[in-house]
Amino acid sequence: MNIFDMANASEAKLRYLDADYQVLSPGAFVRCAVTGKPIPLDELKYWSVARQEAYADAETSLKRELEFMQRG
Repeated sequence: MNIFDMANASEAKLRYLDADYQVLSPGAFVRCAVTGKPIPLDELKYWSVARQEAYADAETSLKRELEFMQRG
């Protein structure tokens, strides 16, 4: 799926598990919790089970993790 297909696609609702996710509401993408960027489900690789959030990439995931560690 490319970015142009996203305009007409629906956002999925997922439950993030340890090594997988469960689709609660079907859709083509989820949004990054930090950037708001749409992430096609077939490209989703990074998420937090504890916070139930998706991340666009490893750098964004690490950034979010460090934010929560500092609050800690």
